[in-house]
Amino acid sequence: MTLGADLRADLRALEVPRAGPLMVHASMRAVGGDAGALLSALLAHLDPDGTLLMVLGADADEPFDAATTPVDVEDMGILAEVFRTWPGARVNDHAAARYAALGPDAAALLEPTVLHDYHGAGSVLERLTRRGGAVLRLGADPDTLTLTHYAEHLARVPEKRRRRVRYVRADIGEQWIEALDDTDGIAEWSEGDYFPCVLRDFLAEGHARVGRVGGARGELLDARSFVDFAIAWLERELA
Repeated sequence: MTLGADLRADLRALEVPRAGPLMVHASMRAVGGDAGALLSALLAHLDPDGTLLMVLGADADEPFDAATTPVDVEDMGILAEVFRTWPGARVNDHAAARYAALGPDAAALLEPTVLHDYHGAGSVLERLTRRGGAVLRLGADPDTLTLTHYAEHLARVPEKRRRRVRYVRADIGEQWIEALDDTDGIAEWSEGDYFPCVLRDFLAEGHARVGRVGGARGELLDARSFVDFAIAWLERELA
């Protein structure tokens, strides 16, 4: 079998959904092979009504152009950068919350995107969750599950921390964006960074399907189930 065929077999074995939106976080060092082969396998796995989604992000220190600014590969991974330029992929225009999507629901997932509080109401993450989407993690760091930010907006936690960040855009120049603190967390937690702990506890309770995809540990999460779990976790630990 070729690498692509092997990857597609692994995706089938993990029962990765073929329809609906699928958000992917992946470390190519863990998966093995090249990003193009994994992207091809993911897109071949999806049915015609399936849509692939990834977070791209941006560097606040560089002039931002939604279509041409490269992904910070060290932070987001090479797969996101390859997907950004993949034929047919759409990219939304948000300096702090740039995503790419490919499939029939791409436009509906990406637009409109609110400027402030970009992980909350009206966000890509909200639409992913409401559309019955899933998240596939392939060897990704445990603190990189972007969907947790949506739960932060919904959780009833007092005095959530906020931040205001300056971006430089190639078209309009300076732009300030305000949101919940998505760098240091919305509140102090006695044990430090809570992001990986939310995921750890979700996995420990058996809420995800786990298997191998290439050389990586694959973790398949239902978006709605994870958000509900994360809300309860945050309200318990941070309130």
